Amino acid sequence: MIQKFIETIEKLLASSPIILSSDIQKHFGSRNNIVYIKGSILFIDSSILEISLFVRESHKAISIDKYRFHYMDNHGDMLFRYDNAPHHHKLSSFPNHKHIGNRTIPATPPDLQNVLNEISALLIKTGNA
Repeated sequence: MIQKFIETIEKLLASSPIILSSDIQKHFGSRNNIVYIKGSILFIDSSILEISLFVRESHKAISIDKYRFHYMDNHGDMLFRYDNAPHHHKLSSFPNHKHIGNRTIPATPPDLQNVLNEISALLIKTGNA
């Protein structure tokens, strides 16, 4: 199942018209039931998405134990970040949250497709798509 999860990510990256390039690394656990996926994605406006996912397969199901989707403009300034670091206890979606500028808001865990859709909408809004 982990291999299929990785293949889905690779196909998504290869088929997206807003992506110029990506550098994704995969580090497997000793029994291949855990993978740490880390990398960066360069978009057509030179913005960058850094991703990190800690994925586990158990009982024929995939779970994402830790995640971070950190999106930056072409100057390296954060536009938004989704993560589940357990440091915003008061949010209704704890530990899941989204950073936008100086604000932190409740969020559901996004998948890569959701994040790419959000970035695509931002690129269209700013005329960079």
